[in-house]
Amino acid sequence: MAEIAAFAQRGASRVTPKIMDNLLHRLPMLKAEFTQIHAPKFPHLVEQLEFLADVVEDFAEGAYKEIPYAAAAAAAFAIIYTHRLLDIIPDFIAKISFEDDSAVVRAVLIMFEKDFEKYARAQHLNWKKVTIEP
Repeated sequence: MAEIAAFAQRGASRVTPKIMDNLLHRLPMLKAEFTQIHAPKFPHLVEQLEFLADVVEDFAEGAYKEIPYAAAAAAAFAIIYTHRLLDIIPDFIAKISFEDDSAVVRAVLIMFEKDFEKYARAQHLNWKKVTIEP
């Protein structure tokens, strides 16, 4: 998992405010797209992605200012990475296609667990429901 965490940190370090702003405008479409993910091996993935999308949205709009930029950038990277069709394991490969996506999402959730848990409490969300499990 250390390699995935390092990968996510590198990706997050490349998320600029302009990328965050562009992502903000695409979030409604991406949220709808995430609901179409069928990944029985990763039952929390859709909820986790929706949570990260909410983090990015609230951060980018200034609705929640307590989240560090690094955490918001990591959330943005996880969303962008999951949206890609061609990533470490291309999404068209049956049965294992979401393993890398789930690993990146979980790495981001673990890296910024305290910040995300604080955000969840402020938004009256059940952090345990979001979970860091696959």
